[in-house]
Amino acid sequence: MTDSQFTPRVFSGIQPSGCLTLGNYLGAIKRFVQMQEEEYETIYCMVDLHAITAKLLDPATLRKNTRELAAGFIASGISPEKSILINQSQVPEHAQLAWIFNCIARMGWMQRMTQFKDKAGKNAEASSLGLFAYPALMAADILIYHATHVPVGDDQKQHLELTRDIATKFNQEYDVDFFPITEPVIEGAATRVMSLRDGSKKMSKSDASDASRINMTDDADTIAKKIRKAKTDPDALPSEAKGLDDRPEARNLVNIYAELAEITVDQVLADHGGAQFGAFKPALAELAVTKLAPISSEMARLMDDPAEIDRILAHGAEQAREITEPVLKKTYEIVGLVGA
Repeated sequence: MTDSQFTPRVFSGIQPSGCLTLGNYLGAIKRFVQMQEEEYETIYCMVDLHAITAKLLDPATLRKNTRELAAGFIASGISPEKSILINQSQVPEHAQLAWIFNCIARMGWMQRMTQFKDKAGKNAEASSLGLFAYPALMAADILIYHATHVPVGDDQKQHLELTRDIATKFNQEYDVDFFPITEPVIEGAATRVMSLRDGSKKMSKSDASDASRINMTDDADTIAKKIRKAKTDPDALPSEAKGLDDRPEARNLVNIYAELAEITVDQVLADHGGAQFGAFKPALAELAVTKLAPISSEMARLMDDPAEIDRILAHGAEQAREITEPVLKKTYEIVGLVGA
């Protein structure tokens, strides 16, 4: 195959390791919704196997988180009629292909992964093997679908580079053109949404301070309160984007406004340049509530019917396996595994 012979197909996923945040929505899910309306087949995943790599979660919590993430996807506009929506563990070919890729990837490649270093910290030897091998499973998540495009944040670019390296090495080792060289899709003003308490840190569901993030389950009053209390600096907003240099908190709030309003940063500053944050924050809060409160309400409605979420995910797994089973079977044949 050549790249032009692969079906244009998008795969991406989010860990069900805690509350879905505004960062997840603006940095990923909003783009997922747009891509299902484009020329791609779209597959979106709750990567529950990845969620247990750093630490084992309480089983009931993991199940709740997985359903809540699925509810967040659907409430945000991802349609089970237009996209395949799955949780990773229901499609066993992900893990099966990951073992092949564990044998393709080199130790040196894995040791260079900065996310492992960040998550493992100073005591890497106490980390799970799963955390170390996480990027090979991520490569399998993508390539088991022959995905041609992956929307990713800046922090995942290195993992996608590894996916491309694994696909290239597999194709070269077996003299085939079987796996595509997947392209990253990185765009938008708020692809990396920062903490409301520290503009130098990514907004994270694992941050100890709930005030650092907007959760997609937050109600309207909570959203507005968090924005009003977001850290800022004493200066007025500039009239041009270069004026946001060295002002991480100001840049973060302007980026969030731009992405929610679906306008450019320059357009935001044309409207609000010269304003103090005492005037800008209420405008941002009103916009955020208008955009996010309906998603929060719909998530709550969906979570009241977990059986329906489970039905949607089970149907998605059936659809997914129509793609993954032939890909894994052919992979096994290429490798030479008997009985494939």
